[in-house]
Amino acid sequence: MSGARVSHGSGSANVATGLPLLDHLLEELARTGRFDLVLEIDPDDPEAEVDAAGAALGHAVGPLLLGGAHGAATMPADEALAMVVVERTDRPLVHSNADLTGVGGLGTDLAARFLRSLAEAAGLTLHVRLIEGTDSDHVLEAIFKALGVALARATSPGASMTT
Repeated sequence: MSGARVSHGSGSANVATGLPLLDHLLEELARTGRFDLVLEIDPDDPEAEVDAAGAALGHAVGPLLLGGAHGAATMPADEALAMVVVERTDRPLVHSNADLTGVGGLGTDLAARFLRSLAEAAGLTLHVRLIEGTDSDHVLEAIFKALGVALARATSPGASMTT
């Protein structure tokens, strides 16, 4: 049965999406955001697993977000540097300057697909900026680490206040 549980904690993760790369990225998200994350996806084709993982995380994180909550973070992974900004909204969307089509064995952009499902399920506007990076694995890791910290900030007390 697909689903996810998220809580503030130590950054531990128990993730099974069917895609080793996505499992690793979600573990990084949990570690850097200091979320305790349990996420399991029923086996399917890879694109459906990515969509299901994003939706499951979004449904788990959504209730932790207050109206107007927002968070931002910039994180490195080796030579890559990414910034992610999240805001609770009634008009979910993802805007990104990173195109990672073909990474992770998918014919589509794994990060964009995951982020779109996450944004729709959680009610988020997500802005992703790749500032620097050439190695696609490092770029993905920097994006997911920044996403973890941004979500942690958006779900913390006072997140709806201007920073």
